[in-house]
Amino acid sequence: MTLYEGAGIYYAAVSVITLVAYAWDKRAAKRPGARRVRERTLHLWALAGGFLGALAGMFWLRHKTKHASFIGVTLLALAAHAGAWAWWWNGR
Repeated sequence: MTLYEGAGIYYAAVSVITLVAYAWDKRAAKRPGARRVRERTLHLWALAGGFLGALAGMFWLRHKTKHASFIGVTLLALAAHAGAWAWWWNGR
């Protein structure tokens, strides 16, 4: 397995976990007294590489779209990861 294949699998797995966390929280938000996913946890999953899952959760599930911090952290995570890969590809 190459570095790029491993990275692709990692990003896919973390994005699926992040999307599931968003779906879980969306479901819990509709049920009084249900246990919610902490906002910090959702942010950390996005920063860990689950930004695609976070974007999908925000716009596909329409969850946390009114919270500027969620959009900001998700876009920051995407930019940071893209920047790191660009740095890596350009010979560090």
